[in-house]
Amino acid sequence: MTATLDADNPFAAPSPLPYGLPDFTRIRPEHFRPALLAGMAEQRAEVEAIAASADAPTVANTLDALERSGRLLHRAGTVFFNQSSSDSTPALEELEEEVAPLLAAHHDAIYLDRRLFARVEALHAAHAAGDLDLAPDTAWLLHRQHTAFVRAGVRLDDAAQTRLRELNAEITRLETVFGRLLLAETNDSAVLLTDEAELAGLPEDARAAAAEAAARRGHAGAWLVDLVLPTQQPALAQLTDRAVRERVHRASVARGGRGGEHDTRATLLALARLRAERARLLGYPHHAAYIAEDATAKTPEAVADMLGRLAPAAVANARAEAADLEEALRRDVPGATLEAWDWAYYAEQVRKERRSLDDALLRPYLELDRVLHEGVFRAAHELYGLTFTERPDLTGYHPDVRVFEVADADGSGLGLFLGDYWTRDSKRGGAWMNNLVDQSTLLDEAPVVVNNLNIPKPPAGSPTLLTWDEVITLFHEFGHALHGLFSAVRYPSQSGTEVPRDFVEYPSQVNEMWAWEPSILRAYAVHHVTGEPMPQEWVDTLIAARQDGEGFATTEYLAAALLDQAWYRLAPEEVPADVDAVEPFEAAALEAAGIAFAPVPPRYRTTYFNHVFGGGYSAGYYSYIWSEVLDADTVTWFAENGGLRRENGDTFRARLLSRGGSVDPMAAFRDLRGRDPEIAPLLARRGLDAS
Repeated sequence: MTATLDADNPFAAPSPLPYGLPDFTRIRPEHFRPALLAGMAEQRAEVEAIAASADAPTVANTLDALERSGRLLHRAGTVFFNQSSSDSTPALEELEEEVAPLLAAHHDAIYLDRRLFARVEALHAAHAAGDLDLAPDTAWLLHRQHTAFVRAGVRLDDAAQTRLRELNAEITRLETVFGRLLLAETNDSAVLLTDEAELAGLPEDARAAAAEAAARRGHAGAWLVDLVLPTQQPALAQLTDRAVRERVHRASVARGGRGGEHDTRATLLALARLRAERARLLGYPHHAAYIAEDATAKTPEAVADMLGRLAPAAVANARAEAADLEEALRRDVPGATLEAWDWAYYAEQVRKERRSLDDALLRPYLELDRVLHEGVFRAAHELYGLTFTERPDLTGYHPDVRVFEVADADGSGLGLFLGDYWTRDSKRGGAWMNNLVDQSTLLDEAPVVVNNLNIPKPPAGSPTLLTWDEVITLFHEFGHALHGLFSAVRYPSQSGTEVPRDFVEYPSQVNEMWAWEPSILRAYAVHHVTGEPMPQEWVDTLIAARQDGEGFATTEYLAAALLDQAWYRLAPEEVPADVDAVEPFEAAALEAAGIAFAPVPPRYRTTYFNHVFGGGYSAGYYSYIWSEVLDADTVTWFAENGGLRRENGDTFRARLLSRGGSVDPMAAFRDLRGRDPEIAPLLARRGLDAS
């Protein structure tokens, strides 16, 4: 590696564009590799200067210097990994697989450097002894940095460190392999329909999107049902042909376990085994213990206790729901047994019977642009005073990306928000938020954040109509964006969403509440052709039906969370060696957890569980419901204080959102709520309180 980078490379200097938005008009795939390699070399030189300094360690020459280091690598890395997840190519996939172990080795070179740790430890000891007075955010940074060095293995002997470096490099490489295999497998698993009769029940705009998808892949005159990341597929709620529903469902659950070049099983088993070995090397019984210690949960036993408390009631609720659905199924197919591919369809039928409402009726009132402007943005304006101005003069990383400038209540510029909403073959599944620029007063940088969703793209000129779940996802991901946009911290490593994994979903889940707020809902739920508002009785019904299907939703989520824990509570020698053991292990784990219920499979099965094998949620998928305890309690706080009011928004922003990772996250929660979180609001929300 060399720190020399051609000055013509767009990453060589900070972007001159507003808010440091990367100049996507100049960035080409060939720019990434030299920038990443030069960035690693440059930071290694910067860190070497800190570690080798003869000066006594201070905040300025150690902590601040570490925070300032690696700016080239950060500029290139944020754009590269955003691109590789949102608009990848085979060349980018190859590059990611190449640089992933190099980046792991780079991280190890810093956090296994005993000289550097000695400087951090000296500051840590001085602060603990009362000899070093620090501002609260600096004290928290020092605590977190000291913890990071220890958890990275800096106190291990040379032989153990050598093995640790090997493990980290291979784990990082295999994560990228898993993601690449799963993206290809998901694309290959899309269901091709050639008889228009098979589309019965599918709305016209969804048919058009399926025809467009088929044409893009060379199947003109046919229809392609693309798969989304979770087990349940949106089309299953609408397709009336039971055999077609079964095809779609089986294609979904078979991903990654069918054999062939995109089979993920060997990769995931290797990841489980290597993570278990690393945890043991670092002194933990298993990977789940290693992960929980650095989160707000602290122990895997605390995680198991919560999940175990919820599972029996959730399954009981799901069984009660299943009985109703099976009764509806048997009116169509006498004597039939409810299967997983029937659930979404008959849930819609039952809802239609009981509530006179279904997604097909709702979707014409849920047009993407209207929901974005009059829903998501309106709620942010009323709560926080924000305004959003689209900037067509600024270019995103793909033609589908829209760029908005965000102004604060006083009119000052806050940052940029990029929205990337449509699915494409080059985008990984799911929905997520990324940072392109981290807010930091130390570096005088404002935030630039991205939201990604995977909504089927309609033909040109046609509206993008959403399901209700997609509306909630839009609000959810924007909650992450607000966490990044509102960051008001000194250090870049504490910016916005740089908080523990089981806390990061909390602000985003809180933001979902505004999708249901009557005044906001009335503003965005407008027919895309007639301009008529959604009938009030539908709105009332939608709100009344909010708890419908919670048995299913909680059970499928808990099954995935418990499956994640089962894989990562294994010792290295306990991880199966044979790929054919993956499915039996999964079945046994679900049965042991009391969550096995065939009509409700896990939200993610092992072979396509990208969160925990290809993403950052290994042994941490529990964090969604752990965070939901905080979320539900905070929704109660909003209600107790008058709901959608600027005063409430300003308080939530000041006491929690703006602080990012600059404080103990639970201290921030207590500052907002005045006490520790209570689980009762979550139990009531999910219909588990009576159980």
